[in-house]
Amino acid sequence: MNFIKKSNYSYHFFLFLTLGLFISNNSRGRENIRFVQPEVQLIIFRHGSDMIKYPGRALLFYDTTGQSEQFNIPYEYNSVIFLLDTLGTNRGLLYRFFLEGHEHDWQDAVPYAIKEYSNLSPGYYSFHVGLGRDGKDNRHIAIYKFRILKPFYRTGIAWFLYLVLAILMFITFLKIQNFRFAKEKFRLERIINERTDELVKEKDKSERLLANVLPRDTANELKTKGKASKKKYKMVTVLFSDIQGFTKIAEQMNPEKLIDELDSFFFHFDSVVEKFNTEKIKTIGDAYMCAGGIPEKNRTNPVEVVMAALEMQQYMADLHEQARKDKTNIWDIRIGIHTGSVIAGVVGHKKLSYDIWGDTVNTASRMESSGEAGKVNISGSTYQLVKDFFICDYRGKMPVKYKGEIDMYFVKGIRPELLNRETATPNKEFVINLQMLRLNDLEDNILEKIDVEAGDKLKFHNRKHTVNVYTQVELLARAEKVKEEDILLLRTAGLMHDIGYLSEPENPLQASCDITKSLLQSYKYSEEQIDKICKLIKATSNDYGARNLLEKIIYDANMNYMGRIDFPEISLNIFLELKAFNKVGSFIEWKKGYAEILKTHEFYTETAKLLRDVDKKEQLKKLDSLKEPG
Repeated sequence: MNFIKKSNYSYHFFLFLTLGLFISNNSRGRENIRFVQPEVQLIIFRHGSDMIKYPGRALLFYDTTGQSEQFNIPYEYNSVIFLLDTLGTNRGLLYRFFLEGHEHDWQDAVPYAIKEYSNLSPGYYSFHVGLGRDGKDNRHIAIYKFRILKPFYRTGIAWFLYLVLAILMFITFLKIQNFRFAKEKFRLERIINERTDELVKEKDKSERLLANVLPRDTANELKTKGKASKKKYKMVTVLFSDIQGFTKIAEQMNPEKLIDELDSFFFHFDSVVEKFNTEKIKTIGDAYMCAGGIPEKNRTNPVEVVMAALEMQQYMADLHEQARKDKTNIWDIRIGIHTGSVIAGVVGHKKLSYDIWGDTVNTASRMESSGEAGKVNISGSTYQLVKDFFICDYRGKMPVKYKGEIDMYFVKGIRPELLNRETATPNKEFVINLQMLRLNDLEDNILEKIDVEAGDKLKFHNRKHTVNVYTQVELLARAEKVKEEDILLLRTAGLMHDIGYLSEPENPLQASCDITKSLLQSYKYSEEQIDKICKLIKATSNDYGARNLLEKIIYDANMNYMGRIDFPEISLNIFLELKAFNKVGSFIEWKKGYAEILKTHEFYTETAKLLRDVDKKEQLKKLDSLKEPG
């Protein structure tokens, strides 16, 4: 009988071996031991509560000359007990055992028919049984072969699963670490961003505070260089305003109310001067000082400063009207304006102050003190610059301390033809005239840019060509009786049409449009005007095709050189420029192609046709006679 028993430590696998044993006496009176082949009647495996039976000849044993089948034993039954039954005949029998695969040799003989092996490792085993009496006639009577199977966790599949699990765990570990790193990085970045935002906010506050004290350009120069240079400006319009009788008012009025009302006035004045592109300089007691044309030079500052003065005057008039209704008193102010040259810069080391100096400042102060309450008093130099925009009453030559007699004018208001009567504000014509003045500033900016950035390769699309088109386009426009706003657009397009060659010579027209869109906003062109100007720039191309009078005018202005006496010289410059940018082959090929352009070219406008100096046939002869420059 074979069976399994669970011990305190492991499962035991019991093999009950029934041995056929026959004992006889020989002639000498000695007992002879004979063996018959043992058989196994039943093997029982017990695992938990499950019982599995293997009846019959599930296991075979054999004698020393025979062989048996091998039996596989699960690893959980790796403790094995062998029980031998000698059919009741065990008198004087000795047993020897040898477990091949576990032991190296036969064990000493014992009188017990039982052998136990515990915790056998997975592998192949052969259990050898030897039997004799009193140590005599020992025979190798049986071999029982069996195999302890590997547990699943030690099989190849298990190791593969372990490897997969290890890889998964490693990947999971990396992901967890990455997540932790990402989380920590996010936390640190959030802290950094919060600190950065705080620093940016503080920086913005500092910059805004600095911008309130100093002009933006001067503040930037001070931050980058540590100091601000002083500059001289040729045309600056200075405004002084002062409260009439302020000293007496200050003696009689409650101090807190006095300061509150003064702050209210100056707060409104700040918004007015900012609206009209004017720089506030300082306040001295009840005096308010500002100037136009600094820190950025412009030609519109006399008009803009006078506009600011009129709005201040209107503000005080409205306060007077409200005071009459409320039966209260309000202050009167005098305003004086003068235009001339000044020196501007920053003074002080701890408490910085932006200020201006010069005779112009003194004269503007005299204009204010020589004026009248509720009126804007301007000098003769300012009048000459604004007379086309405003109605002014001549006061005559007025004595000014340290200055002698100076022409003075009271500004009455905007000229009727430039005034929108419904809203009492400047009309479209006023704005266009002001833009015409501003165009002169744009002209200076663009021509200076061309002078600085145009290289030697631009033999044709240079300052000279730009000035020719800029001049010619106005001449044609006025001859064709184009309205003033369209002349503004044409002149601006003529000035900007080749600016793209400085940065993108391969696609200059588009580059010119891009620069135009970004630049003209700062010169207070409307979106509609900028869009029209871009279309006019594109109309200078031979492939575009003029579709209206304005496009025809700018095309003729751009191609004007084809009818001029200096056509041969200009043509050679065109060839040299194309050659410099590798856009042309041989000189002969270029002449043939250019001759075809000249043959098909025609001016659109009658004015351009009349202004042609040389006819087409003569120009073709000159082109044909040109020789390649050395």
